[in-house]
Amino acid sequence: MDKVINGDCLIELSQFADESVDLIFADPPYWMRVEGVLKRPEGTDFQGCNDDWDNVFQSNEEYKHFTKQWLTECRRVLKKDGSIWVIGGMQCIYSIGAIMQDLGFWFINDVVWQKSNPTPNFLGTRLNNSHETLIWATKSAKSKYTFNYKTAKELNIDVVGYEKGERRQLGSIWKLPVCSGNERLKNINGEKLHSTQKPEQLLYRVIAISSKPGDIVLDPFGGTLTTAAMSKKLGRNYIMIEQNREYIQYGLERLEKIIYEDTKIAKAEYDIKPKKVSFQEMIQLGYFYEHENFYLKNTLFLHNYLKMENYHI
Repeated sequence: MDKVINGDCLIELSQFADESVDLIFADPPYWMRVEGVLKRPEGTDFQGCNDDWDNVFQSNEEYKHFTKQWLTECRRVLKKDGSIWVIGGMQCIYSIGAIMQDLGFWFINDVVWQKSNPTPNFLGTRLNNSHETLIWATKSAKSKYTFNYKTAKELNIDVVGYEKGERRQLGSIWKLPVCSGNERLKNINGEKLHSTQKPEQLLYRVIAISSKPGDIVLDPFGGTLTTAAMSKKLGRNYIMIEQNREYIQYGLERLEKIIYEDTKIAKAEYDIKPKKVSFQEMIQLGYFYEHENFYLKNTLFLHNYLKMENYHI
């Protein structure tokens, strides 16, 4: 547990036992397929994602073959009641989603990460690209996956700022800022280390609502170890796979500074179900008394607790 593996995800995943992880977060290569020079409105060049790991594919078929390989391995190592999140931009998420369905994954939600501070439009030639899509899925339609529903409502309050005490369902559009400031890891030259480093808030939310304390979280494209950092913060175990040694080096430095937060969110206390007790136990404890009247939707129900075995509702 709590392991960072330097290697190729296809090779490393093949060493994992079947059904050995509870939650997977995957941020695979986007294969941007961008030609020419892109410029911001003020005239400066926009580099985008021009890293070597995102430019190794020669065709759409090659990209889809790679995607099918790593998703097949992820489905094998995912527990029957586990779940997987995959994030991508418009260039790749539709291909990924189709392959996931072909492999038998069952979709729970697609979530739109709306970027509150997106990169400006390129010369006004298209709509501002201000979101990415996450697919949340299970191994099969019968999977009894973890969803911390009440925890999600608490996280919704933190972001939206509802009145104290008000609880609303967390929707499928998440407005969060892109990674910036001190959170953005930089190399020795002061340049951003990873082109698509995901914000901690995004991973915090994913892990908090779809796993339990002590679960094993796998990230096959570990990058700068944001998934590991948020897993540690929330009291989950993690296994990261990343082939870039520099990403791992800086990621581990950040990981060492992360401290587990002892909160109700981390412990998923909001979703702990109360112990079930019988009416007889509740009578003995003094919560009800014999011949008490019950009212439900203006209909009167009488229960004779001297004959518990014969009562009806």
